[in-house]
Amino acid sequence: MAIERKPIRRGGIRSAGYDRGARVLEVEFDNGSVVQHSGVGDEIGRRFLASASPMSYYKDNIEEEFTIRRIK
Repeated sequence: MAIERKPIRRGGIRSAGYDRGARVLEVEFDNGSVVQHSGVGDEIGRRFLASASPMSYYKDNIEEEFTIRRIK
């Protein structure tokens, strides 16, 4: 599944994208690793992508709440 990521470049996150239909959030970190979280609701996805502090939002609301799969 290819998800289009947009640059974020804040707080350790290089880019991220969200697929509403599949409910999958994909995050690329500054270290080059890429993960996908499944079952992420639209509201969480939108708030994460719009967050002024995306890493904090990720750690507080996504990291341990949704199934994770390492892509790279």
